[in-house]
Amino acid sequence: MTKDTEKQQEAPSPAGEEARQPANDSEQPTSESELAALKERHLRTLAELENLHRRHARELEEMRKYAMSGFARDLLEVADNLRRALESVPREALEQDDLLRNLVTGVEMTERQLLSVFEKYDIRKIEPEPGEPFSHELHHAMYEVETADHRPGAVAEVMQVGYRMGDRLLRPARVGIAKLPVPAPEQPAAGGPAETSEEARGRRIDTKA
Repeated sequence: MTKDTEKQQEAPSPAGEEARQPANDSEQPTSESELAALKERHLRTLAELENLHRRHARELEEMRKYAMSGFARDLLEVADNLRRALESVPREALEQDDLLRNLVTGVEMTERQLLSVFEKYDIRKIEPEPGEPFSHELHHAMYEVETADHRPGAVAEVMQVGYRMGDRLLRPARVGIAKLPVPAPEQPAAGGPAETSEEARGRRIDTKA
């Protein structure tokens, strides 16, 4: 076999090249679609991990913020007692007794320090003003107050202030609710005509009927 014959056998035919070319073209779109699908799955996984991280951080923040809510509720009674002690001292006695005045000053400083700690942990008072609309989320109705100064259903008096810690309610404010006064029964005018026996009989209920 001559060298020219070997070269002709080794050289690929044009028909063979054209036959293989469509196969390469058909494989290329498949590879690109797979790459796009992998990229989409990767982006979706990253988004899910980011959402998980944010939710976990939010839950940790809520746990940290409200972990002391039970302890804070117990401290509310301390704040109430300090306020009651200050309000029970007559102002006249403070002017006459230096020892009592110094004692009250110390209690006031203790109350201010406690309230500053409350503010540090976002514990704030709920102290509605008279006439303010009643809130089922923040107020607890204890009694009704007959008054014409406020519309019925509004807050008329504050029996005990409430507290909240951030968005969480620690204790609702205990309030009295306004209601319309009951009109007094009409009294007969002095010196008016006396009621006759017939009129009295007409108003009497017949229980024998």
